[in-house]
Amino acid sequence: MADKKIIAVTGATGSQGGGLVRAILADPNGGFAARAITRDTNKDKAKALATAGAEVVSADLDNVESLRKAFAGAHAVFAVTNFWEHFSGDKEIQQAKNIAEAAKAAGVKHVVWSTLEDTRKLMSPDDTRMPILQGRFRVPHFDAKSEADAAFAGLPTTYLLVSFYWDNLYMFGLAPKKDDTGVHSWAFPMGTAKLAGIDKDDIGRAAYGIFKGGSQYIGKRIGIAGEHVSFDEMSQKLSKGLGVGPVKYTALDANLFRSFGFPGADEYGNMFQVYRDFEKEVNEIRSVEQTRALVGGSPNTFDQWLAKNKAAVLAAANPAPATA
Repeated sequence: MADKKIIAVTGATGSQGGGLVRAILADPNGGFAARAITRDTNKDKAKALATAGAEVVSADLDNVESLRKAFAGAHAVFAVTNFWEHFSGDKEIQQAKNIAEAAKAAGVKHVVWSTLEDTRKLMSPDDTRMPILQGRFRVPHFDAKSEADAAFAGLPTTYLLVSFYWDNLYMFGLAPKKDDTGVHSWAFPMGTAKLAGIDKDDIGRAAYGIFKGGSQYIGKRIGIAGEHVSFDEMSQKLSKGLGVGPVKYTALDANLFRSFGFPGADEYGNMFQVYRDFEKEVNEIRSVEQTRALVGGSPNTFDQWLAKNKAAVLAAANPAPATA
């Protein structure tokens, strides 16, 4: 590792950070080493990264000093926060500030900050089509990341805008579920709009491509996607790929979706409504061609992702009945 440039990866046991660590380890002659940063170095995912060859280091995004120590001697930092751990836009902003402060202290040569666009810029403050959340956000996990961009000013930063993870179908239980009649169905406030989606592992591959590209990407905003595909199209692909018969998609009213009351229902409702109402604006900045250049080949299509994750998606689509 001594002769390699260290990339310190926050969220190393999560979807984006984990994908980047795996991409670095898969290229032993690429000149980079992975320093996987996680709160708990004893959890199974952290141990697996260590076994695979990563340097695993403990740090907490809420603790700047721990991040300073974790970034010491690193050439670069991959910065990502996880809104879904706490559901707080303000906390996400503070965590990003902590990462930026520690990266400045470490004097790193490149930061890739996983951010998103500010959805509030897509509509006027008095637009009533969707509610304001947490006092000032439309889609907190988008808008908070965008606010946090300012924390990276003065750092050699690339701003990476990711797409909807198809892996959410099994990780967050969003896959179409089988009802009592045996039909698989799902419902979202997306209408017929195409959704920019991506295999989570391709996010890591793209981030690694940015680090390998170096200075040519500093100061740029780069949006990535594997494919733009509607829920009707995904339904057809799921039916064929899973072999479960027709999958029924229902386009819901966004207000109805927000009323369902599960944790994050209002956040998800606003997010999908933005994807629907501002399809052009969201999708045009997430380029499959750009992603192809970064990963050094073709990113996975939805069909390819599904073939790779068929068992996990089937399990999510056919949950075991509850036991008394």
